[in-house]
Amino acid sequence: MLPRSNNTNGSPPNRPNSGWLSGIRLLMLLLAALMLWNLFAFQSQPVAVNLSYSDFLDEVRAGNVASVEMTDQRISGAFVDPIEPPADSNVSGGTAFASEPKRVERFTTVIPTSGDERLLPLLEEEQVAINAQIEEGSLLFTLLISFGPVLLIVGLLFFMMRQQMRGQQGIFTFGRSRAREHSVDRPTVKFDDVAGSDEAKRELVEIVDFLKNPDRYRQLGAKIPRGALLIGPPGTGKTLLARAIAGEADVPFFSTSASEFVELFVGVGASRVRDLFDQARRNSPAIVFIDELDAIGRQRGAGLGGGNDEREQTLNQILVEMDGFEGNTNVIIVAATNRPDVLDPALLRPGRFDRQITVGLPDVRGREAILGIHMRGKPVAPDVDPAIVARQTPGFAGADLANLVNEAALHAARDGSRQIARRHVVAALDKIVLGTERPVLMSEHERTVVAYHESGHALVARLLPETDPINKITIIPRGRALGVTEYLPEGDRFNYSRQYLMSQLASLLGGRAAEQVAIGEITTGAENDLQRATQLARRMVGRWGMSAELGLLFASDSNETPFLGREMAGPREHSEATAALLDETIRALLADRMETAVRLLTENRATLDRLTHALLEYETLDRDAVEAIIRGGDAPPPSSPNAPVTEPQGSAKERPSPQPRPGVLPV
Repeated sequence: MLPRSNNTNGSPPNRPNSGWLSGIRLLMLLLAALMLWNLFAFQSQPVAVNLSYSDFLDEVRAGNVASVEMTDQRISGAFVDPIEPPADSNVSGGTAFASEPKRVERFTTVIPTSGDERLLPLLEEEQVAINAQIEEGSLLFTLLISFGPVLLIVGLLFFMMRQQMRGQQGIFTFGRSRAREHSVDRPTVKFDDVAGSDEAKRELVEIVDFLKNPDRYRQLGAKIPRGALLIGPPGTGKTLLARAIAGEADVPFFSTSASEFVELFVGVGASRVRDLFDQARRNSPAIVFIDELDAIGRQRGAGLGGGNDEREQTLNQILVEMDGFEGNTNVIIVAATNRPDVLDPALLRPGRFDRQITVGLPDVRGREAILGIHMRGKPVAPDVDPAIVARQTPGFAGADLANLVNEAALHAARDGSRQIARRHVVAALDKIVLGTERPVLMSEHERTVVAYHESGHALVARLLPETDPINKITIIPRGRALGVTEYLPEGDRFNYSRQYLMSQLASLLGGRAAEQVAIGEITTGAENDLQRATQLARRMVGRWGMSAELGLLFASDSNETPFLGREMAGPREHSEATAALLDETIRALLADRMETAVRLLTENRATLDRLTHALLEYETLDRDAVEAIIRGGDAPPPSSPNAPVTEPQGSAKERPSPQPRPGVLPV
């Protein structure tokens, strides 16, 4: 019975056996054509009666033979007048659809093996036209004529079956695992090539050491975990760590993606799981790596519609195989996912993936080490300091840093330079964080509005306590923004105070406040600011208990998405009255922060004007220029990209703590 189709768009389902049905129809047509060939090609011959040699001689003596064609043992010819076939003779030739004729014009007969010396004189006497022929061996031609169409049909059918199997990716190998085995003598990644994940590496070193020296652990009665689950955001190096395990363990390493188990037919995924684990047992000690485990490991029986039979059967087979390992089977399962919240609880219980390793975003020391690895072997100029670049990239994952170094190399190549200089790194960082510069023709009034907007952000952030220092202000359009204010956190922050978040809200609303104070009207440029401010205020009130109205009540809206292993209609976490109070509290908080921003900009209107005029003149202001203007001086000319980055005043404890990434809200 075919599985139920999940097609919901109204189009006809794609039947997997349609190719075979077409092949059967074509085979039937070819067989019918072969039958017609036999009927018309072999039986469409002149009608002839098979005479005995005596009857043939009688017809010759009677003068009723017009001509003969003679071979060594056979004579065929034509009558002068058609005759009725004798009762004891048979008629050959004609077609299968024609009835037996009453009179025939031709005949065939066989010469006796001893020969007849009287035959030729008799034929000459009766004036019969004689045509002599040599009978040649035509066995090959006969076989070709007889079996050629059959061979052609068989060859064509074989070709069709081969093409059909290719189209369905091997119908006879559906149940075979597609995991790739990596050879132990192949150059691979080592733990020294992985940085920024020291805690995860320490956990994985034990697994590698167990595979190399299992007796040392068994003597102490220790059991290595059967499964290790790598959990972390995208780009943090989970797959890279798995490759490092393969490079360090010197054992067979099988890698696959969870999505490769899922097919149209129910049961194929479970069969592939069995085949994968059979291969691992035969090559033990071994490591099996399954990437993106959440593709098949989502919670069973959940989501809209109840679940998926193929995915759940595959998950059940994985659970059975992990429980079925014997105590002396050195096979370890390593999996990776960035959605641990949707995994089935049976996967996470002790005895299966009982070691869960968090691979988080690297800190400043980890980012510096990652940059050192990616800069290794590249012509980097002496003015590029990985420590400074690491402080400029809070919240960057390993993949982001690799992209940064690659973008810097591309900028250097485009610039015709032989080394990657600091200006190339700065240009690459601006492109990644702020977006690509794009020319936009704006009127002088629009440039003024954008300049006041960005100056409002920077001035409010500078006047409030516990804010990140300003690194750059620009009114050059980048990405989808007409202007950007970039902050430069000087360290990693893992906890946020209420005062820091209140200052963040005011600085986010500083652009709209500057338009209101200086221009006298508001524009659409604050859309992203309002969205981010509302999200931050909702978290402060509903999640973090930072309002007097709701107190310590957790009243945040659930952001769980259906179809990801969660129910669509979950229990409501708060009442309608609480939801209304939550909205009112958020609105009041945003209004209070807006009033603070307007007050600060009104009191410092002269500074706001100087900052705006400098932006209109230079288009981009760095940290030193912003500080000079706010202190009452004139804006210095823009500094060279090769100038060294100045350290902020004060000790490390006095420096403002950063947000996770420039332009990204804290989580």
